Amino acid sequence: MLYRAMNSAASGMDAYIFNLDVISNNLANAGTTAFKRSRTDFEDLFYQYYKPPGTQDNQGNIMPEGIFAGSGVRVGATQPDFTQGSLIDTGRQLDVAIAGNGFFQVTEGSQVYYTRNGQFSVNATGSLVLSTANRGLIVDPPITVPNDVLEIGISTDGIVSATQAGATQQQQLGQLNIARFLNPEGLLHVGDTLYQLTDASGQPQLGTPGTLGLGTLRQSFLEASNTEPVRELVDLIKTQRNVEFNSQVVQASDQLLQMVAQLRRF
Repeated sequence: MLYRAMNSAASGMDAYIFNLDVISNNLANAGTTAFKRSRTDFEDLFYQYYKPPGTQDNQGNIMPEGIFAGSGVRVGATQPDFTQGSLIDTGRQLDVAIAGNGFFQVTEGSQVYYTRNGQFSVNATGSLVLSTANRGLIVDPPITVPNDVLEIGISTDGIVSATQAGATQQQQLGQLNIARFLNPEGLLHVGDTLYQLTDASGQPQLGTPGTLGLGTLRQSFLEASNTEPVRELVDLIKTQRNVEFNSQVVQASDQLLQMVAQLRRF
C-alpha cells in the first residue's frame, strides 16, 4: 500500500513538473508575434480492483460500489490553444494580421509551412517573404514587388496592389491566400512561429480570405500572443502547490514505512 502511494505521488510530481515546462514556455512567449499558448491535459492511470462494482456479497446482493485504488497520473496530451490574439496596430504596410480562422502558407524549397505570423518583408529579388532569425520563407503563392514601388496596399480579401513611381493607378501584384485545417491542434510545431501539417491535422483547405469560413486580413496590424500572464501565473501557483502536496505524500509514506520497519515484538 505504502509503496503504491509513493509511486502514485511520484507520478504526480513528474506530471506537474512537465506542466511547469509548458507554463514556462507560454510565459516566455508572451511577447512573441502570433504565438499560441498550450495547456497540459492529464489522465489517470491503471486501477487495481479488489472488488469490482456489481460483485455479489455472501447473501447474493449486488454491491453498488467497488473497492479499488488508482496508480497515479500521467500527461495525456499538450493541447495548443488557437484562440485569437489581440491585433496590434504597427503602422507598417507589410505587416498583416488574420482576423479569424486561417494560416498563411509559406515555403522553403519544397517544404511547406503554415503560420499566423504576418510580419512580411521583401527580399533582394523582390519576393514577399516571412523573415525569421535564420531564414526567409517565400509566401505561397509567390508575390513579386517591383523596385520602384512607392506604396503597397493589402485588402481584407488578400489582394496585394502597389503604386509605382510615375503611375496614376495601383497595379495588382498578386493574391494572398490563407489555409484552414479541420484539426489545427494536430499541426506540428517546428519553431519560428511555423507549423507543419500531419495526419492528425488533415490536409489544408486553401481559399480567399473572407470565404469558406476563413478570416479576413488587416494590413498594418500584427496578431499578438494569446498568452495571458495572469492566467499563467495562477496555473504556475497551482502547479507548484500540487508538486508540494505530492512530495508530502512521499514523505508521509516514507515515515510510515520507517515506523513499520522499527516495530518490535515484545
